[in-house]
Amino acid sequence: MTPSPIREIFAIDQAGFPVLSTLVFVPLVTALVVLFLRDPRAARRAALTGALVELLVTLFVFSRFIPGTADMQLVERQPWIPTLGASYHLGIDGVSVLFVGVTALLTLLILVVSPLDSNSSGRGFFAGILGLSAAAMGIFTSLDLILFFIFWETSLVPVFFVVSLWGVGPERRYAAMKFVLTMLASSGPLLLGIVLLAVLGRESSADSLTFDWMVLRERHVPPAVGPTVFFLILIGLAVKGPFVPLHTWMPTMLRECPAALGVVMTGLKFGSYGVIRLIVPLVPEATGRYAWLLGAIGATGIVYGALIALVQPNLRRLLSFSCLSHVGYILLGISTGSVEGISGAALAMLNLGLSATGLFFLTGFLQTRVGSSETSALGGVARHAPRAAVMFILFGLASIGLPGTSGFVGEHLILLSAYRKDLVLLGLALLGTVLGAAYVLTVFEKAFLGPVTRPRVTSMKDLDTAEWGILVCLAICILAIGVNPGPVLSIVEPSAKALAAAISPQ
Repeated sequence: MTPSPIREIFAIDQAGFPVLSTLVFVPLVTALVVLFLRDPRAARRAALTGALVELLVTLFVFSRFIPGTADMQLVERQPWIPTLGASYHLGIDGVSVLFVGVTALLTLLILVVSPLDSNSSGRGFFAGILGLSAAAMGIFTSLDLILFFIFWETSLVPVFFVVSLWGVGPERRYAAMKFVLTMLASSGPLLLGIVLLAVLGRESSADSLTFDWMVLRERHVPPAVGPTVFFLILIGLAVKGPFVPLHTWMPTMLRECPAALGVVMTGLKFGSYGVIRLIVPLVPEATGRYAWLLGAIGATGIVYGALIALVQPNLRRLLSFSCLSHVGYILLGISTGSVEGISGAALAMLNLGLSATGLFFLTGFLQTRVGSSETSALGGVARHAPRAAVMFILFGLASIGLPGTSGFVGEHLILLSAYRKDLVLLGLALLGTVLGAAYVLTVFEKAFLGPVTRPRVTSMKDLDTAEWGILVCLAICILAIGVNPGPVLSIVEPSAKALAAAISPQ
């Protein structure tokens, strides 16, 4: 099978400078600068400046990005380790450009609302968030699999230190250690799958060893070993996704981590992105063969995550299982192998980056005021914080796909593709939608409309100007995409068509 041709448009021609490297190194350099500043206020100002520059560069990327094509754009390519076949190769397409934008936006919003620590230890927190942003940019822009893996592993470092030092729960160090050890255990299968892909993809011993995504896409992994590569990479991605049943680290992590980190972990789905970037285009035959498995994992995650979320007494844990359910929709969309399904999966990931992060921001704001994220402690919040109540119901309804929000477009496309693929999967997805509405409305009734159970609720302040402004930014994005999804679809669909053609060649 010969995949549809994808060209490369180089950054020097399209932008005039290595703009994607700028996206990776601005937060990294800023993080190093922040660590050496003694004054925590100066450190915060430097962090905000770096994040603002990052967002401005991202807006420039969107201004130069050409919609309507599946080509890799703003490409940078330099030799790196020739003997290993690794190169410094960056580029973005219609899928990755969306998450570059979400990463830059969330980084700035997090740093705007992060409380200024009274001691110099705040420097490490700001540096950790910026370091994670740099790693995320690297993951979303890498077109060399070794480079991708390095950024993938690097993202563990800031997460470990931020949770260990600035977590909010008594088990924060346990959660951080469990997360890192689990991720490291999954790194072995991922790296082995990448190496096998590069080694076995050579048609003869004369072919050079390479980890270049563009080259590997054109090569053919032997059918006998394709499933092995598929499952190795899938296991590595599933843990970080997380996908059912390899999700056990996530509820503990989101309960113990600072709200700022929870925003990133719910909003940026590296595992789901990895399926679209690594598995579908590089082992398409195995993807088509085991699409039923991806669909089964997705459908199971949809229902399981929603059922467990429905009985959670803690907002943080509820959001973790809600995200697990939404990741199931993403996998279900990918498993259909259709343009609608893959486009819907990308839009569902984008919606998760907006609605789920809005909900996690709100949870952090409420926990700061009330001292707890238990729903039993938040009764009657709507009477004393109406702004927070309005935003919670908006983000909650967007997460379950209310028409007019960003969640509707992606979910509608996924359900449409499931209808054409398998009615059983469609039924499970629809059940998940009903359960999603149930847990959103139930938690809203208990936490916002129920009776006041704690004196701190009666004296709590509503969202301040900065908090309100941040949530309004996310709300505008949600409503703008929901009302007019055309511009986003014009960016995503060409890449979705190329991926669908790889799985199901005509």
